[in-house]
Amino acid sequence: MEQIFALFTIFLAFAFSGRCSDVFSRSDFPDGFLFGAGTSAYQWEGAAAEDGRKPSVWDTLCHSRNIGNGDIACDGYHKYKEDVKMMVDTGLDAFRFSISWSRIIPNGRGSVNQKGLQFYKNLIQELISHGIEPHVTLYHYDHPQHLEDEYGGWVNNMMIKDFTAYADVCFREFGNYVKFWTTINEANVFTIGGYNDGDTPPGRCSLPGKNCLLGNSSTETYTVGHNLLLAHASASRLYKEKYKDKQGGSIGFGLYLMGFTPSTSSKDDAIATQRAKDFYFGWFLGPLIYGDYPDTMKRTVGSRLPVFLEEESERVKGSSDFIGINQYFAASVTNIKFKPSLPRNPDFYSDMGAYVTYLGNFSVIEYAVAPWTMEAVLEYIKQSYNNPPVYILENGTPMTQQKDTHRVEYMHAYIGGVLKSIRNGSDTRGYFVWSFMDLFELIGRYDYGYGLYSVNFSDPRRKRSPRLSAHWYSDFLKGKTPFLDSQGIKELQSNFSPSS
Repeated sequence: MEQIFALFTIFLAFAFSGRCSDVFSRSDFPDGFLFGAGTSAYQWEGAAAEDGRKPSVWDTLCHSRNIGNGDIACDGYHKYKEDVKMMVDTGLDAFRFSISWSRIIPNGRGSVNQKGLQFYKNLIQELISHGIEPHVTLYHYDHPQHLEDEYGGWVNNMMIKDFTAYADVCFREFGNYVKFWTTINEANVFTIGGYNDGDTPPGRCSLPGKNCLLGNSSTETYTVGHNLLLAHASASRLYKEKYKDKQGGSIGFGLYLMGFTPSTSSKDDAIATQRAKDFYFGWFLGPLIYGDYPDTMKRTVGSRLPVFLEEESERVKGSSDFIGINQYFAASVTNIKFKPSLPRNPDFYSDMGAYVTYLGNFSVIEYAVAPWTMEAVLEYIKQSYNNPPVYILENGTPMTQQKDTHRVEYMHAYIGGVLKSIRNGSDTRGYFVWSFMDLFELIGRYDYGYGLYSVNFSDPRRKRSPRLSAHWYSDFLKGKTPFLDSQGIKELQSNFSPSS
């Protein structure tokens, strides 16, 4: 593996040296292309027990495992006007945020919390009045704990009805101003993390050595994925039948995707790489585009993989107006050879039959500048899934420095990769930086800062300060970014003031 990483490093060095010759600006993107940045409810809002909000599974996991929490987070619930002003100053076209189900309907079903509704109405109006497009995610890892306690949450198909009713409230109350809806955030990683690994909400698994009280890693991962697809299809159908003609919006589905590459030139690793794509991409894109799971999954998972009824397949197929992609880095794939004589309890990874190794220097908590991985993901979607409309809903790298030069280089390269993909025929329509400011992160909590703006979490006022990347992105959005060679970076650094 050391040789592979050495070759990868050489490749990156070559790619980076050639990248800077690609001069582009915002005006090179198609008319209507959206540039924005994002947050999510639990990571940004705080006010966890205010104005009628009740705990979500994310609250419960954080408090039960004593791993930090989003009780206050960035205090966006109280500071949203200040934050919208920063968005205007930055020059964002759009702001991606999620709605907290347990703030709108605290028990998951039943009575609607008017104070919760009012907060989101106020936020949306603040955005609209300043010319910023709301890009809303309905579900970001945080269903109400009450539904988890009552019937197990997403492992139970009762969630389909409750999620659709929640979506109905959101469409009715906010849809006159919201034109972009994503039902589920990165469905594949939410499902793997929450039900196979047990590391993320709601923390269910059956793997040895994990801190899970409940769960079955060999079945629940697929059951939950199935229910997410059916819930999305149900909400999409409701929107199109009841609201779309009046409100004119679109509805999509979110996935976390990596640029997979074989770890060696062997045939086994090449086959394993395609298998990894079937499991990560095809698991959800197959049903959404073609109405069924990939044959690879059906053969491997067998009876543990739920089966779509004919009418379910028809509802899921074509139910997304766009695909939302969260994309950060590349991964190498190595085939796993199991010894038939050894007993094993299958889970998602053993079913996939491959080791996936993230490529990059994680010892310094920075992702490698590898725009080819963005291009590879968009090209694969174009070629394999009929080139659907795509929004890059998350892309970024963690850094804690105010002069975050590496993040500037990363963003410049990946935005360039998106432009190259568009020129190659990808129907990509928007790009959102993750994240607008430092947040309470799912992994890393408050130690990893993805934000264009840093947040002082030791300060009761949660003071925000622009990083170098905020200045660069703002200049790019306003059409005045200098050519990003070494001299351009030095010029940006010399003019940088965190207080500006």
